[in-house]
Amino acid sequence: MPLRNGAAESVGWGARARARRARRALERQLDYQRNKARRAVGREAEYVSAMREHSSSVRATLEAVRPIEGDARVLEVGSGAHGLIFFFGTTRGVGLDPLAAHYATLFPAWQRRAHTIAAHGEALPFADGSFDVVLCDNVVDHAERPDLIVSELARVLSPGGLLYFTVNVHHPVYAVAAALHAGWRAAGLPFEVGPFADHTVHLTLEGARLLFKDLPLRLISERHDIAEARARAHARAPRNVGDRFKSVFFKNALFEVVATREGDRRSWLSTHLLFGISLLPN
Repeated sequence: MPLRNGAAESVGWGARARARRARRALERQLDYQRNKARRAVGREAEYVSAMREHSSSVRATLEAVRPIEGDARVLEVGSGAHGLIFFFGTTRGVGLDPLAAHYATLFPAWQRRAHTIAAHGEALPFADGSFDVVLCDNVVDHAERPDLIVSELARVLSPGGLLYFTVNVHHPVYAVAAALHAGWRAAGLPFEVGPFADHTVHLTLEGARLLFKDLPLRLISERHDIAEARARAHARAPRNVGDRFKSVFFKNALFEVVATREGDRRSWLSTHLLFGISLLPN
């Protein structure tokens, strides 16, 4: 049923406000990474070591499901400044991020290790089933439409391919606070709270799970560390009111999903090899 004028205007206003929040989150992220690049001079080896360790850990998680070939087609959506793709161990790795061109200049020591593309995750510039492995590590809550990004992750994953996804989840109270923050910012009030300005949404555990509803994915594993997040907040000496708040209402718990794309992988591969379809951009 078509929306009435008032409802349509409300939807349009909400979409515009969400787009503004996403642009502001990108601006803040770029400022943050520019400052980090200055601090990283002379300490590149420390960053590389941490990136290698994290990439190896994620790869091991996926290879517990099935081996990943050295020439596997691997895409990281939201590869950012220090993504998984740069030390994931594939000769055909692609990193995609709206700020990719900036990061290539800021962090050349590792950004050149993979082909990077400046684009948004809501509309990936790849054909269906283009990648054997798709990675998305704790980025969708900075974007305009997390739901569209997750749908795109599933679309470009080949049948039988592996998906690795994480995002931070929070107590529902932060979703309410984020909505209030978005409201006063949309109304033109200049007061900005950093953690809410850096994110477009604060997902609850249920909200994160709903991102995968009705997608052609088979869940292999799901985990979260909400209990650990609560324990960390209680163990930390409070420095401010925010820390005291976190000791009651957990924040920044990691939600992790490993999944595979439904479909017959062998049949799909033979069809594409027969017709000689190129799945990666030139």
